[in-house]
Amino acid sequence: MIPPDIAPAVPEIFLAATSLLLLLLGVSQRGGEGSGRVVGWLGVVALVITLFLMRTTTGPRAEAFGGLFVTDGFAVFMKAIILAGSAFTILISAEYNQKRRVDRFEFPVLILFATVGMMAMVSANNLISLYVGLELQSLALYVLAAFRRDNQKSSEAGLKYFVLGALSSGMLLYGASLIY
Repeated sequence: MIPPDIAPAVPEIFLAATSLLLLLLGVSQRGGEGSGRVVGWLGVVALVITLFLMRTTTGPRAEAFGGLFVTDGFAVFMKAIILAGSAFTILISAEYNQKRRVDRFEFPVLILFATVGMMAMVSANNLISLYVGLELQSLALYVLAAFRRDNQKSSEAGLKYFVLGALSSGMLLYGASLIY
């Protein structure tokens, strides 16, 4: 039985827990040959299950965590687009990662964590919950920007993205503090 206070957040909780399990699966395989493909396909399956959960657990409008998290028709629509885009990204990146010899299990896991952050931002009903979703998404995408560790341009891109992201996060927090 799911407590009614967290029922609207079940898809996000499921996707976050599945991401952690896939991370443990990838580590247990010790990054062996083909571990990126296995974790990638399991990540796509997790995204499809999350889409199914989202369609079955949400009503017309539901609030969770004391009103900090709201799910309505628009949120469900946007989350469906985010889930489909994430699944598509994992599928089309598999061949590219294999060609570039960066086919590691961390890639789909990072996309799943970024997806959880995006879904949390869509349902945010408060500036603090919006910020938490933004940071969850951003931290995963910082690592994805610098994913090719042996490439100097990739490391530079990740560092620049991190610095600009930290600056914009600081400005967002400053604006939120002025509002509060």
